[in-house]
Amino acid sequence: METEALALAAEMDFSMWSLFARATLIVKLVMILLIAASFWGWAVIINKHRQYARARRETRRFEANFWSGDPLDALYDEIGATPPGRTERVFAAGMTEWRRSHREDGVMIGGADVRIDRSMDVAIQKEAEALQKGLPLLATIGATAPFVGLFGTVWGIMNAFIEIGQQQSTNLAVVAPGIAEALLATGLGLLAAIPAVIFYNKLSSDSDRIISGYESFADEFATLLSRQLDRS
Repeated sequence: METEALALAAEMDFSMWSLFARATLIVKLVMILLIAASFWGWAVIINKHRQYARARRETRRFEANFWSGDPLDALYDEIGATPPGRTERVFAAGMTEWRRSHREDGVMIGGADVRIDRSMDVAIQKEAEALQKGLPLLATIGATAPFVGLFGTVWGIMNAFIEIGQQQSTNLAVVAPGIAEALLATGLGLLAAIPAVIFYNKLSSDSDRIISGYESFADEFATLLSRQLDRS
């Protein structure tokens, strides 16, 4: 009897597609959800890597121009009030407020330094929101995917026990397919969650470093403008 059960189990197809096809509707929905979450997570990861690499290149290029010794007004006129680069937009926010703080006779309106700092802080906050967009999704996938997979596993094992009761048999040919289908859901949950957690931590760290660079630049720029205010 045991030999027959082993032979039947050996003849069964345990490929991923076969396990999915034999699963119950609930387990299939769980698997589809986890596969979609995995693809969605990888799309966010790839997009963020590209976005952060582009932000770092833009920062290096702009800071080279900023510290080249050319007049700041000339640099502002060159890039405009709404430039494409993120660091450029922080600079443009400060320069826009700097120019608005001059009266027609050239006299500086009081409190200009506070307004310039506030304008750059607002610009940095906007860039930070854009850089961190999508990271909460990775955190959600990393936190929930294992539990969604576990739900599919529990449901699959429950149906496996129901099948055992209906067949009145505990041989391997009856038990193995249901257990394998159930465990596949857990595997897919981990497959979605592990990369999401790893890259969420890395991308969060990268985002913090980029934003910190914007804040450092804003402080240096504000210091330069403060010197000009003191001289005037």
